[in-house]
Amino acid sequence: MEQRTSYLEEAILSPGNVEINVQGAFIAEEENHWIDGMQRDTRDIRLPNHKTVVSHVALDIGGSLAKLVYFSREPDSKQPGGRLNFLKFETDRIAQAFKFIQTLKTQQPHVGGSKAGELVILATGGGAYKYYDEMKRVLGVEVLREDEMECLIMGLDFFISEIPQEVFTYSEVDPMPFQEPSSDIYPYLLVNIGSGVSMVKVSGPRQYERIGGTSLGGGTLWGLLSLMTGARTFDDMLAMADKGDNKNVDMLVGDIYGTDYSKIGLSTSVIASSFGKVFKMKRQGESAAEDGDGMSNGDDFDAEGTMTPERHFAPEDVSLSILMAVSNNIGQLAYLFCEKHQLEKIYFGGSFIRGHRQTMNALTFAINFWSQGTKQAYFLRHEGYLGSVGAFLRRQPKNWGRRNSIEEGHAPERLAP
Repeated sequence: MEQRTSYLEEAILSPGNVEINVQGAFIAEEENHWIDGMQRDTRDIRLPNHKTVVSHVALDIGGSLAKLVYFSREPDSKQPGGRLNFLKFETDRIAQAFKFIQTLKTQQPHVGGSKAGELVILATGGGAYKYYDEMKRVLGVEVLREDEMECLIMGLDFFISEIPQEVFTYSEVDPMPFQEPSSDIYPYLLVNIGSGVSMVKVSGPRQYERIGGTSLGGGTLWGLLSLMTGARTFDDMLAMADKGDNKNVDMLVGDIYGTDYSKIGLSTSVIASSFGKVFKMKRQGESAAEDGDGMSNGDDFDAEGTMTPERHFAPEDVSLSILMAVSNNIGQLAYLFCEKHQLEKIYFGGSFIRGHRQTMNALTFAINFWSQGTKQAYFLRHEGYLGSVGAFLRRQPKNWGRRNSIEEGHAPERLAP
């Protein structure tokens, strides 16, 4: 069922504290790094023309990660403006996030320009409810809970329409061709990939409908690889996948036909069966054990037909196989929902992607393959922060930084310094 939010009325009744100037905004180019349980994503967004006070932060608490967005002035600079900062924390170490926010509260006069006691947290995601009482008790600040789906869409709309070099398509030949910000963005499909996957049809600034999803998402990948490899973090798993070769685990079209199947458009490298070679080699091992013969396929088996510890499927190959299985499934479902609802643009968001080339390549391939090039997959450089940025915007008048945020067909002027 289509859902609507009364943005205009809310803006009038609760206009928030500040208006943020996005004139001249750009992404700062620096490297990311981890510090004591949090990931400092230093691809901050510079806001060189913003001058007024910002008295709030936004926190999107998911099942695996908590994503924080806050504004800060430029240190040791006499120039106006500041930046939006992006940080990730592991949710099972949420105390680290609270500790960092406590520091922000103390430094608020220098960071955002407001008084320390004025700090407000805009919280979204499931953890906004799970940790609500703890946030209020530990931090001693006002906590406002925002609707998760509305925040995702508001954040994505902001990135698409306002931030240069944010949205891009992916190909192995040209990995990151950027799309220019545009106000002509609807309709589109948002595929938000976290622990699970939600697919949302967005028809306008305040018009959306969740049309489907799947439980096979980032949590599936993380869970299976935790059982099957020595990886301890999601980033470890992606790093292993980068070194893997899935054809050592997956059964390809070429393994079945010896060549491609051009009649139905299948090349030799297309996956016919994820993990198909595991079953096949296990059966070969059982047969060899019964016959008393050795194996010549590169893997050794004991008398019961089980792989010996000395020779097994490499964790890197297993990681890539599962990553591609999950990604291909999401990509095909996204295509099917687009076909059903006559959508052409697909935006992939969520911390599952993390700018990982194998993931983006698999999703892009799936969309191109099934749509025969008629639909386009788009990615974002801040794909994991849609919800937290949307929550951050919810504290503001609903027309700041958005070209079509008040009334459909009316484009308010962008805020001037």
